[in-house]
Amino acid sequence: MNLRVSFDCTGVDWNVVSGTLKQVGMAYYEPEVHRIAFENSHTVVFVYDGDRLVGFGRAISDDAYQAAVYDMAVVPEYQRQGIGTRIMEETLNRVRHCNVILYAGVGKEPFYEKIGLRRMKTGMALFKESVEMKKKGFTD
Repeated sequence: MNLRVSFDCTGVDWNVVSGTLKQVGMAYYEPEVHRIAFENSHTVVFVYDGDRLVGFGRAISDDAYQAAVYDMAVVPEYQRQGIGTRIMEETLNRVRHCNVILYAGVGKEPFYEKIGLRRMKTGMALFKESVEMKKKGFTD
């Protein structure tokens, strides 16, 4: 592997972002929607193997004391090789002065716990697709 980390959206194939999120079972939208979301984020991290985009994540933040991590994904054949950990470390490093929240895919919590995140007892959500999110196990 010839891994390279990028911290900007230049040259990103948004079809790959959308397709990867779909492939790993996360919420995904049209590529243009992802472009807007990433370009409007505080922090973006993209990992490439050569020219192939193999992982990414982003954080939104007020850059004072709050941040949230979203769209953290690694192409399945590249998972369990430290790429997700690297994306999270790079992201968290850029918002280290902030409290950080995220919601993990059901069953993915142990990955985030290894990095130092802890489960919340008081988290609340108002999802646009509330029935679907309940079916997926995100809400009661």
